[in-house]
Order: sequence, then structure tokens, then C-alpha cells
Amino acid sequence: MKIKISNEIKEKVPQTKLAVLKYTADVKETSPELWEYMDETIIPQINKKLEIQKVTEFKNVASSRKAYKAFGKDPGRYRVSSEALIRRIKQGKELYKINTVVDTNNLISVESGFSAGSYDIDCVNGDITLNIGKAGESYKGIGKDSVNIENLPVLCDDEGPFGSPTSDSEKAMIGLNSKNIITLIYSFSDDENLSSLLDKAAEYLKKYAGAKNIEKLIIE
Repeated sequence: MKIKISNEIKEKVPQTKLAVLKYTADVKETSPELWEYMDETIIPQINKKLEIQKVTEFKNVASSRKAYKAFGKDPGRYRVSSEALIRRIKQGKELYKINTVVDTNNLISVESGFSAGSYDIDCVNGDITLNIGKAGESYKGIGKDSVNIENLPVLCDDEGPFGSPTSDSEKAMIGLNSKNIITLIYSFSDDENLSSLLDKAAEYLKKYAGAKNIEKLIIE
């Protein structure tokens, strides 16, 4: 499986990159250790940051919003997942508890400010390309009837779009039976040290999701 970024994406936002982790995992319902870390360390850090900054001013949220505008999508209506999660924290709402891989994915997203997505490789057909959603395109989102993906950056395989930094489709969603997984970090920033972020993300996935055989790569 190859992963690439389309010329169309690069023309509109040249600094676009994908930080990729490929691994195997025995997905569990929850990790108490992860939620202890989230509740006692990460959420207090985010709340402290929110005392002096708006969510939209967080560096990597801001770069993602700027990219959405360049693609032709309203970032206020179609928020990247990192912004949506940080807004939940600001509102005092609990973060979603799905399973160990998705919850670790969301930890990475909240801490970095970048949207991250995790996908079951066995449900993906062919190579993966990050492209821009075409006019009139949509798919059934996870927990949603339909997601309008026109002008969104979207992951596509040989059968069409299946994921985005805003909302993924059900096609390759992570369940308790998923084994072969990729976690992608969507970067629209030109000054982020993605290698360090990948290293930290890999450690989180090992610790909280039991990830093994981890491969790390950056797609430019």
C-alpha cells in the first residue's frame, strides 16, 4: 500500500504533509491508564492554555483552518477534529470513549492540535491518496447520516473517499476486531517537527493501545 498527496492538494497548500504510523494492535474497549493521563495531565494543560488563547489561535488548529479556507471549505462550519475535541474540553464536556486505538488517536490530536485519523487497513482497497473532495461528494460518517466532503481534504482508495480531518466514514473505522491499522496525522504547517511528534505518538500507541511492529513515515 502506497500513500501519497495529490498535486491538487499541494497546489493549494504546498506545506501539506501526512505523518503516518503503521502497526498491529489488539484493540480493547478502554485503557484506564490513558484516561488517568488525559484527565490529570492533558486536559488541565489544555484548560490552562485556553485561559490565554482562543481555540482558533492554537498554532496547529490555526494552520488547519487556514488550509481549509484555501481548499474552499468553511472551517467554522466544518471543523478539524482537533478543534472539535478541544472545544469539548473548553465546554467542560467529557471526551468520547470509543476504544483504545481511537482514544489514543484523540489524545494525539488534542495534545498536538493536528487532526489525526486511524483506519483499518484491511478495509482499504488499493493505495491511499489525500485529495480534495469533488462537487456533490459525500459519505456516511461515523455516527452521522451524511458528511458533505466537497472541497474537504479527503483520503481516497480505489473505491473512493473514506476519511478526512473533519469526520471519517464508517468504511475503515476501528473496531474491536481491527488488527492492521494506520494512524495518520494531517499537517498543514510548515514549521512542525513531525519526526518528534511521530515518536511521541508511537509511544502513546504502544503504551495505551498495545501497538506493535510500528512503522513510521512522513509523506510530503
